[in-house]
Amino acid sequence: MEAEERRRRIVEAARQGGSVDVGKLAAELGAAKETVRRDLRVLEEHGLVRRTHGGAYPVESAGYESTLAFRTTMHLPEKTRIAEAAAALCGDAESVFIDEGYTPQLIAAALPADRPFTAITASLATAALLAARDHVTVVLLGGRVRGGTVATADHWTAGMLSEFVVDLAYIGANGISREYGLTTPDPAVSQVKQQAVRASRRRIFSGVYTKFGAVSLCRFAEAADFEAIVTDTRLPQSEAHRYSLLGPHVLRV
Repeated sequence: MEAEERRRRIVEAARQGGSVDVGKLAAELGAAKETVRRDLRVLEEHGLVRRTHGGAYPVESAGYESTLAFRTTMHLPEKTRIAEAAAALCGDAESVFIDEGYTPQLIAAALPADRPFTAITASLATAALLAARDHVTVVLLGGRVRGGTVATADHWTAGMLSEFVVDLAYIGANGISREYGLTTPDPAVSQVKQQAVRASRRRIFSGVYTKFGAVSLCRFAEAADFEAIVTDTRLPQSEAHRYSLLGPHVLRV
């Protein structure tokens, strides 16, 4: 098998399964493990995968973005812990922006149920979840609904969001790096996230360790824009410290 075809199949497998294992790939492709490792190094250099011990996982990009349904199957224990820790930082915020995505949806579920607040979101799932609560006023941002994430985007969404001043924003990203900040593949989504950063007094980023070091097409914020970063313990303490030097408190749970 030619190297180009082998690497294409590796990327395809990573995107379909969420991750790949060197040993399994070698067996499936009929290649030596060292050949597969070399392929993964090349793919990482091209920004298509991130290598891990014994394998790799796909990097979201302009050409690939996982769906909300897929995200509900990955890193569930970590995302649940992150969501609970992030929700605990809510304080006395009376208005809260909740980003699209599965971890923000879990944060919404973990927010206090015994006091009133206004929730602003582009996520249809999050809006439905919070609308069932007696004490929550839900503002669903209008716009074009993206099928993969079941959330609104584009200038309509950003324009409506620009009318608010929000106490606290829970914001996600497809990637976060010290060099390039927070990024996402879709310019229409980036526009909404950028406006959420502008409209909020406080900002919290939450995401699993795989987000760190990943870079996508559109930059919408810097790490320094956030008061806190909430992630899991698989992000090394040394790397968490480097992010904390940029300004935010980094919480590993």
